Amino acid sequence: MLSGVTDLETLWIERACARLIVDYTHWVDFGDAARVADLFAPDGIWEVGETRFEGRDSVRDMLRGRQQMAGRRSRHVCTNLAVDVIDKDHATGLVYLTLYRYDFATGEASEGLAPAGPPLAVGQYRDRFVRTEEGWRFALRRAELAFGNL
Repeated sequence: MLSGVTDLETLWIERACARLIVDYTHWVDFGDAARVADLFAPDGIWEVGETRFEGRDSVRDMLRGRQQMAGRRSRHVCTNLAVDVIDKDHATGLVYLTLYRYDFATGEASEGLAPAGPPLAVGQYRDRFVRTEEGWRFALRRAELAFGNL
């Protein structure tokens, strides 16, 4: 047991952090990307490579662009999740990412199947979580790519 954190609290924290990851992928993939910013702490950070968005408003602005891509279909497949609880207010996480994406030529979402192909990218998210007044949130979400067809 961590100092000051019971086994039950550890499980609860791990589950709350895992739910953030699931909500992130579902909201991006099913047309609610702008809402993802609510999963971040007010001063939360999203980054990939040298690109960095600091603060919930900055993250929201970045994701509004994704929200407007009606012709894009994506699936973020996240596996091998590990959440490490640091204390009652902090945790870290690592989850593998396999990203599939297809942009329909018409710019309109299609109800039909998108052509299957290899993943666009494979990598991992390295996360830092923080407990806020709103509940658990991302303090940092960093995407790191190991393979890509970008």
